[in-house]
Amino acid sequence: MKNDEVMNIAKKRGFLWSSFELYSGVAGFFDYGPLGAILKNNIMNKWREYYVIREGFFEIESPTIMPEEALKASGHVDNFTDPMTECKDCMEVFRADHIIKEAIGSDVEGLENEELSKVLSDENICCPQCGGYLTHVWSYNLMFQTVIGAKGKKTGYLRPETAQGIFIPFKRLLRFYRGKLPFGVVQMGKAYRNEISPRQGVIRLREFTQAEAEIFVNPLDKSHPKFCEVAYDILHLYSAERQSNGEHMVKMSAGDALESGTISSEMLTYQLCLAGRFLNDLGIPGNVVRFRQHLSSEMAHYAIDCWDVEIETDKYGWVEIIGIADRSDYDLKSHSQYSKEDLKVFIEYSQSKVVKKLVVKPLMSKFGPLFKADATKILEALKDIDASQIANTFKDKGKYELEVEGSTYQLSSDLLELQEVDETLRGVKIYPHVIEPSYGIDRIFYAVLLHCYCKEDDKVLLRLPADIAPVEVNVFPLLNKDDQSRIALEIRDQLRNDNIVAEYDSSGTIGRRYARSDEIGVPFAVTVDHDTLNDNKVTIRNRDDSKQIRIPISDVYQVIKDLSNLKISFKDLENEILQS
Repeated sequence: MKNDEVMNIAKKRGFLWSSFELYSGVAGFFDYGPLGAILKNNIMNKWREYYVIREGFFEIESPTIMPEEALKASGHVDNFTDPMTECKDCMEVFRADHIIKEAIGSDVEGLENEELSKVLSDENICCPQCGGYLTHVWSYNLMFQTVIGAKGKKTGYLRPETAQGIFIPFKRLLRFYRGKLPFGVVQMGKAYRNEISPRQGVIRLREFTQAEAEIFVNPLDKSHPKFCEVAYDILHLYSAERQSNGEHMVKMSAGDALESGTISSEMLTYQLCLAGRFLNDLGIPGNVVRFRQHLSSEMAHYAIDCWDVEIETDKYGWVEIIGIADRSDYDLKSHSQYSKEDLKVFIEYSQSKVVKKLVVKPLMSKFGPLFKADATKILEALKDIDASQIANTFKDKGKYELEVEGSTYQLSSDLLELQEVDETLRGVKIYPHVIEPSYGIDRIFYAVLLHCYCKEDDKVLLRLPADIAPVEVNVFPLLNKDDQSRIALEIRDQLRNDNIVAEYDSSGTIGRRYARSDEIGVPFAVTVDHDTLNDNKVTIRNRDDSKQIRIPISDVYQVIKDLSNLKISFKDLENEILQS
């Protein structure tokens, strides 16, 4: 199986291995080794190229520990759960929908706990560990809980996503962007989910790296100024409708997907195309990528539309590596209600409007004496209520009941005066909607290894794009002789001085060294041979086709830099030398 071969290479050559191996390991945690850490950082920097540099979204950094009230407002305290079941015999716990899928092949994600319990019972599904009886299913909150401060009186959680760290300082970010929509903010960093039974390697981790962009838009204008640049991109789309009808995914251009209503907005469609281009730049071919729309039963509590970018794997099937959601105004509205802070944005009209408006005017001669100290908070609450709603309630019931901070107040028509006035509107205050592309960097890392891995006979290649390869060039002496080794080390050192990751290797035959280099994805090799001593030239070898060219030592540094930055291809270099 390709997955097993890739993971063997990853462990053997220092890309990835299980954490805490001295202590038998802990499921859901992995270490990135010397090559893995560089590759992961290169993927992250490629993401920054897309979103920070090209899209112009500024990056922020927020704490990884969050107070309970912030996550209560976001809905995570109440809704961030997975269905759990436990074996009564061995006491092992499992995620119910996962063991059902493993046992009978049915995808039951999104079903209620009672329905999952019924499936376990009806299908006679037993504990996969010992064959024991599984209990009823209940909801398990995935957040890691902690306490803040030495006294332990304040509850906190390790953040389950980076997004909330962008929503909470929204007022400051809006000011930074001069109060104008749309604008985007990104954050990249660790997030934590206390998974029930992580058994899929780096696919399901308890600590993982996210790269998220939160794009704040006018809910009435979800267009994108650069949509024409992606309109002809071909997407493999698997809509909710096609899933429900038992149909296969379909190939469609971005423009056609938008026009047919398959994808709801230009902004959302543009983000899907951007994700596809990003994965292609990482060496993941389009034929193993699909865009699957969430069914209504699996939609997150904050989303009105969501598409997963999935890659095909030989071991796990289709795996989500990116989620792109229209989060509507859920987050800002919720944080506004919980914090009592106004997180609306003023959208200015092109021309002022004069409108008739029904307003509520409290009769303070009666209002103040009746409600005394509570009068101020009641008046504040009235500001957020539509006057027509109060008028209709007066008409139907003769009084209006107002709930403020857990108390109910009876308001009658002799306390409130309803007036129709002319109001000049220069704009309107709205909660922005949020389009969110959320990238799982660890899963993308795995996808890159899986789909860049290639085996030709006994030869193993890791066809990593040159601009993300952890080692950009290896420098070899053809023979381990003093003169050749000295020149090779001088070349390596000069390459390093030019900010190129270069390694020197003189162990074994040149064929063995090329093979080791190919196996870890080094795109180019520079070889010093006996002719170098006479003509000051070296051989540059291309990993993917083993072709070689000979160039002066003085040109090596610029050539390797241009090849690594994809400014030129090896084929271009060959043609240039042939023509010179």
